[in-house]
Amino acid sequence: MYRRLFALGLLSSLPAAAEEGMWTYDAFPAAQVKKAYGFEPTQAWLDKVRLGSVRLAGGCSASFVSPDGLVMTNHHCVRSCIEELTTAKDDLLAKGFQAKTAKEERRCPKIEANQLVEMTDVTERMNTATKSLSGAAFNTALKKEMAAVEAACTIGADVRCDVVTLYNGGKYQLYKYRRFQDVRLVFAPEFSMAAFGGDADNFNFPRYGYDVSFVRVWQDDAPAKSPDYLPWAKEGAKEGDLVFVSGHPGGTERKSTVAELEFQRDVALPQTLLQLSEMRGALREFTSASPERYRVARSSLRGVENGLKALKGRQETLADPVVLARKRQEEAELKKRIDANPQARALTQGMWDETAQALDLWRRMMNDYRMKGAGDAFRSDLFSYAQALVRAAEELPKANGERLREYTDGQLPALKQRLLREAPIPAELEALTLTFGFNKLRETLGADDPFVRMVLEKEAPADLAKALVRGSKLGDVKVRKALLDGGKAAVDASKDPMIILARKVDAETRASRKRYEDTVEAVLKRNGERLAKAYLLVNGTAGAPDATFTLRLNYGQVKGWDDNGKAVPALTTFGGAYGRDTGKEPFKLPAPWVKAKGKVPDATPLDMATTNDIIGGNSGSPVVNRDGQVVGLIFDGNLPSLGGRYLYVPETNRAVAVHGDGILAALEHVYGAARVVNELKGAQAASAAPAR
Repeated sequence: MYRRLFALGLLSSLPAAAEEGMWTYDAFPAAQVKKAYGFEPTQAWLDKVRLGSVRLAGGCSASFVSPDGLVMTNHHCVRSCIEELTTAKDDLLAKGFQAKTAKEERRCPKIEANQLVEMTDVTERMNTATKSLSGAAFNTALKKEMAAVEAACTIGADVRCDVVTLYNGGKYQLYKYRRFQDVRLVFAPEFSMAAFGGDADNFNFPRYGYDVSFVRVWQDDAPAKSPDYLPWAKEGAKEGDLVFVSGHPGGTERKSTVAELEFQRDVALPQTLLQLSEMRGALREFTSASPERYRVARSSLRGVENGLKALKGRQETLADPVVLARKRQEEAELKKRIDANPQARALTQGMWDETAQALDLWRRMMNDYRMKGAGDAFRSDLFSYAQALVRAAEELPKANGERLREYTDGQLPALKQRLLREAPIPAELEALTLTFGFNKLRETLGADDPFVRMVLEKEAPADLAKALVRGSKLGDVKVRKALLDGGKAAVDASKDPMIILARKVDAETRASRKRYEDTVEAVLKRNGERLAKAYLLVNGTAGAPDATFTLRLNYGQVKGWDDNGKAVPALTTFGGAYGRDTGKEPFKLPAPWVKAKGKVPDATPLDMATTNDIIGGNSGSPVVNRDGQVVGLIFDGNLPSLGGRYLYVPETNRAVAVHGDGILAALEHVYGAARVVNELKGAQAASAAPAR
């Protein structure tokens, strides 16, 4: 599949495509858009769209769509919320949800929403703090300075400040966000409709999913005001239309070295794919045992299947010799330009060999780090709570700059939200995932490894996992709050078995993390920064920085593609969805759709494909037109887009979105969601298009 899509003959010599690039808002190529499409966004236009964009801190994007805090995103972005509000007697994930009044809107325990309000360049400050340093000293100084900058900026719980790395360290910026931690569910369709087609249709097109949800941000127990919202377009997008995507792409590696890409291909990705495959098997067996087990684990299974398919696409991309040939050619050309520039050459002296050595070390320590430092051995929400409480007790008394990053002052609101949320923890699923982790620990490090023996003692993994889950009281938020408030004395005195385990392994898991950060992460980060600065010296700022889960803007058009001689259309329709209905999962339309057949014209667009350059994290991003008005909602990409982590191929790379017309039509005629429809239409009527 992927080899066919990449073997275009011209790939190795393709210039950057017009649509390529996940651009920061302060460097958006407006003139480039004008040259390609005859439209140049003004600063007022950019500001309006930026302020209308929202980040869901758990890994998704969203947008304000009314002046009263109404936020649109994907169903899969708030699925954890719906799952936590679901019970055996009231299965909201299966039947969907809509709040008929403000009082009926239900709080999402985990979700934090962020609105980017200010960007400040802090490159010089970071460079000064790390000048002449390398290795662990560089990493420590960088993190300490980041923590100081963030702490000075974070003036309250409703403000979030993050120092973000751009161009792999070539630039640093301080992003200041308006933070909302009271986020409430307003509308969600059925899980089966949001994920219509299941894993079979995932990353495919034509597509017929309705992956849409609405939440609302609240402040002081009232809907928050959001004057900078994105109104609904009165006219939907058509094939060939210019469209923009504003969202938070999670991560790309387009500027990584060939050695780093080969490491991903040969070491990191195969290990992760194997674990995901095994976890998928365990979850499939678990969900097939009973309806209740299916209910509590279906979202986890969907997430694992999604990750497996996405990473398989990345692996096949890097296994394509055409792709690596292009990357080697690009790197060789960059080295020539660097060698011709004395300043750039001095910056990168010895860098390539140091990177190779760090990757070799990473290869040798990966098993140890993944099991201990990264926590793959302890796959459990209860253990995660325990570890956070144990480490908070140790870290919070320290000076801010001396703490682990996740316990610094700027991160405390997120830590407290995580620990003090009220969310159910299914005991059987907890035991399953923890058993899986313990089995992988013994399999990976060996039964005679001292750490393995310390964790398991003489217990079988399954027996130990069940005993820990059964004996722990950390599922009770009151217990967690008492331990957090009580600090080190309370944590040290706790007899909770999960706390005891977290205390027992903390020294070794910390040490494993420190070894990785000091000897691998520090070298790769420092060398990435050196290469980035050399790149900027010889190339300027041409090209967008790699994605870092920060707000980016991209432009493209509504467009299908040619799949090996087969024309793939840009739009799918309601009629197509009814034609795809088989009455059997995963192609079974839910009852409200069956009942609504004929209420929406068959030709009404449901989903669409665009040339916008996106990646994971863009889920929930609004698609807007020239007037900054909503015409769609990103929820996926096609199969060729899976290689977008490493390169963008304009002929085949497509983003997949729910069409704006389809969103409104289903809200009104399938779900009867009059409250949401009226709010969207009222906001539409009250809005003024931003200056172009």
